[in-house]
Amino acid sequence: MSVEKDLRLSSILIKWYGINKRDLPWRNVDDPYAIWLSEVILQQTRVDQGYAYFNRFIQSYPTVDLLAKADESEVLKIWQGLGYYSRARNLHAAAKSIVEDYNGVFPHEFKDVLKLKGVGEYTASAIVSFAYNEPYAVVDGNVYRVLSRIFAIEEPIDSGKGKKVFAELARELLDESNAGLHNQAIMEFGALQCVPVSPDCGICPASEVCLAYAQNNVGRYPKKEGKQKVKNRYFNYIDIRDGDCMYLHKRTAKDIWQNLYELPLVETDKEMTVEELQRDDNFIQLFKNTSGIKIKEIKRLKHVLSHQVIYTVFYKAEAAGARLDNAYLRIKAGDVDGYPVSRLVHKYLEQS
Repeated sequence: MSVEKDLRLSSILIKWYGINKRDLPWRNVDDPYAIWLSEVILQQTRVDQGYAYFNRFIQSYPTVDLLAKADESEVLKIWQGLGYYSRARNLHAAAKSIVEDYNGVFPHEFKDVLKLKGVGEYTASAIVSFAYNEPYAVVDGNVYRVLSRIFAIEEPIDSGKGKKVFAELARELLDESNAGLHNQAIMEFGALQCVPVSPDCGICPASEVCLAYAQNNVGRYPKKEGKQKVKNRYFNYIDIRDGDCMYLHKRTAKDIWQNLYELPLVETDKEMTVEELQRDDNFIQLFKNTSGIKIKEIKRLKHVLSHQVIYTVFYKAEAAGARLDNAYLRIKAGDVDGYPVSRLVHKYLEQS
């Protein structure tokens, strides 16, 4: 599609932003490290939740070299509760790359920022425009929503063609002399004014140029092709206690929660009773060197991820003289808070 290159919409958004923007610690700064950190934290995370995590990270690792020197388990522990833990692992790996490849100085060029692990075009555009005012347009969920409504775009935002249409439109609308301000404005506008459900179009400064509003069809946009199929999984966590000791296992496979710790797990293809579980081959293998087990169900939790639903049963097993193989770490129960775990396991531990 062709859009006249002018700055009317940009001017509306920037004026609105000056009046309505939130006072956030990563705003009004040109430190690319702090901006990068905030952008990674805010992926898949609400601002009100990410705020505390950002402050915690900046206090623990005020510079990129300190983050690079940190142990991954420490980084994951600070990240605990935010979910999507690959973000934390990529953040740590990218910090090491900055130290090794750029002498600890955050790269300036878009192409170099884009090379950092876990950094895509949106994040790279945000960093170089906010920190250096480089003319790269951001396109995130908020921007998709704003542009799709104002221009009544029928292309689905999750299609290849749709992504190209929105990327081109965002570039055409960008005020290149105020790239950082323009990008912040359109993102904030989508977060606060042009919200997903029931936006207050009556007070919207862009309503006069919004095609969806003119058509009384705001709720129809943005369009999506379809949702990814959700996978159901069945986790049976067994909290094995031997006196004041318990066991943990580190998830090393390329799966959810990689490099986080968890209780010994028996994953099954369906929900099971405790009797059925004890007949499962993986359960038998877990306790092959242990006898006299007393096991009881403690808690059931349903944990929803983006494309997976984890149906979980937590069991407590009293097993005097338990001997598990080397894949399991025997620790004092009182020390468990020192290990990074998923939010799911944390919910159980804080209530047990």
